[in-house]
Amino acid sequence: MADVLQQTLPDERTSRSRAWFSQNLPVIAIVIALFLGWELAVRLLNVAEYVLPAPSVIIAKMVSSWELLLVNAWATTLEILLGFGMSVFIGIPLAVLVVYSRVFERVAFPLMVSLQTIPKVALAPILVMWLGYGIMPKVMVAFLISFFPIVINAVIGMRSAEKEMIYLAQSMGASELTTFLKIRLPKALPSIFGGLKVGIGQAVVGATVGEFIAAEKGLGYLQLISQVRLDTPLLFAAVVMLSLIGVTLFNIIAWLERVCLPWSRLRTETDS
Repeated sequence: MADVLQQTLPDERTSRSRAWFSQNLPVIAIVIALFLGWELAVRLLNVAEYVLPAPSVIIAKMVSSWELLLVNAWATTLEILLGFGMSVFIGIPLAVLVVYSRVFERVAFPLMVSLQTIPKVALAPILVMWLGYGIMPKVMVAFLISFFPIVINAVIGMRSAEKEMIYLAQSMGASELTTFLKIRLPKALPSIFGGLKVGIGQAVVGATVGEFIAAEKGLGYLQLISQVRLDTPLLFAAVVMLSLIGVTLFNIIAWLERVCLPWSRLRTETDS
């Protein structure tokens, strides 16, 4: 029996890897074609390196400056994680209060909407004046820009629970906490994870914007320095690192969603 299981598991992993490769093969081919076209266009048209470097030049710059990129990437990642963590730990409880309290909704929602409409670039200098030139202004900008989508998606998800199910649970003696944990929260999880996916991308933008205003390290700060020095390959290398950070964090949240919502993944596989 054990031998059969050992043979079955590698076969399943191989089939999954083949299925993933076959599904993503068109995307991989398009990306490779775009980079090859970029490389050929830059070389055939003799585009100056300070205007648009070739992908090979950017990769070479990333290899030669890997330590500088990693140090600044870690600073930016820390700002992103702290700001995003604040938006999660503050935003979801606020969404619960909005769902369960009409008075709080009438007071808090207009304030959140008005705060969302303010450009975060305009708030960044004020935050620097209040919090100094340390890490906190960047964390707060990341928090403010990722906060709203998390709250909105959580509210929408919690309100999507069927009222009939809630009334039935309450008629059977379920408490408000039990109703929330057994009905509202499971129903809201897909929307919450949707808000988290949007929020993590916004947090990357917020941390970078904060570094543009005032910073001594980080990928946004590195971009400003590269622009002043006309080091365009390093500028593009910082952009690539920001993209890698955003994609990695997005995929981590997507993985957590698959772990927390296995029925959603099974439903998707059944539909496909």
